[in-house]
Amino acid sequence: MRFCVRYTRSNISSCFTIFNYCAHNNRLHLPLTRSVSQFCQQIFFRPALSQPAYLDSSHYYSVFNALPSHYVIDVRSDTLSLPTSEMRQAMFAATLGDDIYREDPNVLKLEQKAAELFEKDAGLFVPSGTMSNLLAIMAHCPQRGAEAIVGDLSHTFLYEQGSAAQIAGVQLATIQNKTDGTFCLEEMQRKIRPYDDSLQPVTSLVVVENTHNMCGGKALPLQWLDELAAICKTKENTNGKNIALHMDGARVFNAAEHLNESVARITREFDSVSYSVSKALLAPVGSMLVGSETFIAEARRLRLALGGSMHQCGILAAAGLLALEKFEPLLKEDHRRTKRIAEAIDNLRSPNFSVDLHNVHSNILLIHMANPQITASNFAKRLSLVTERELKDNIIVDEKEKGKQGIQLKVSSRNWPFVRIVLYNQIADKEVDYIIKKIEYVIREYDGICESL
Repeated sequence: MRFCVRYTRSNISSCFTIFNYCAHNNRLHLPLTRSVSQFCQQIFFRPALSQPAYLDSSHYYSVFNALPSHYVIDVRSDTLSLPTSEMRQAMFAATLGDDIYREDPNVLKLEQKAAELFEKDAGLFVPSGTMSNLLAIMAHCPQRGAEAIVGDLSHTFLYEQGSAAQIAGVQLATIQNKTDGTFCLEEMQRKIRPYDDSLQPVTSLVVVENTHNMCGGKALPLQWLDELAAICKTKENTNGKNIALHMDGARVFNAAEHLNESVARITREFDSVSYSVSKALLAPVGSMLVGSETFIAEARRLRLALGGSMHQCGILAAAGLLALEKFEPLLKEDHRRTKRIAEAIDNLRSPNFSVDLHNVHSNILLIHMANPQITASNFAKRLSLVTERELKDNIIVDEKEKGKQGIQLKVSSRNWPFVRIVLYNQIADKEVDYIIKKIEYVIREYDGICESL
């Protein structure tokens, strides 16, 4: 059933009737709608569709996206990972104390465990990775007018709201990241400021990201890390100290899995490291910062100023402890499944989409658009839709307890020239089968449309 509603508010009751009829009869041809009020808004205030500037295959087909019964697979980020029942039980049973007084047993255990694992002196539990990176910058660059060198595709530069400048008074100097997540060390040496030039800021810190998110989850080569450290140890800043090195290791355990090395070896030459317990390690909240006793003592003071000190946070630390003890080996499965998806896409030999199959290191996969008429945002939108044709073509989940459902795949696109898929423990082999089925279908759909234009 197709229908048209006047551009007026006078027929809202009629709209309710249409909504109920269409939803009941699975005949709704509108963008994703979760409530009657949203449905009415889309009907009454939706602008007329015009020819898109970029190719959007969803314009070519009737969309069943308003139906609430589709099977949703969300691979926008591993921050969507959920704690297991065992982890929830550990949180429920956690003995609590006040971490401000350094009396929470689980926080103390987690900080000690993390320090031992990375072979550093001390650890600090903080609410988020963004805060742990900012604490590292502030502790390593105590004087305003300092400068930190970072990659131009790093999370620190792109996605932490410029907090180094906004809060810490530290300027970030960027170097172009290579496709493997590294940057040119010769260029970095040229960016180190001469301290005797009073016109320039003082180079005090270099920050790297491992694995590198925007470079497709690449693990940085050990040899490159060692060469970077050697350069930083030969350059001196204002206080006669070496330039400090910090690793944003939000996914450093994924790097360790790929390189078959310990996190201690990977971060051996670094003055500080942060890692997330709330991504592929499955804990719900938190990040750890490790380094020397002096560094962590300063970071602890700064944490309070940033509002990151928590009282009875052992309930969160209990999950972080279990993450280190139980869930690190599961990363291997995340990596294997990510490779499966990459292989399936590569086997299509599409002229419009590509993956770097031989450089899939971890749980992150980037699908690049080879056709400038196809935007990542439109491709992501199409993956999240369910069309009439794909249901007829049997692109469905067919399970006894769920019935026959279309597949809605959520991926990240932002303003990137690619879409990003990130796997985690809840995305098992069954979900990977559905992901492959959906992506293959949509890519073939785009390929067919492009060929006919």
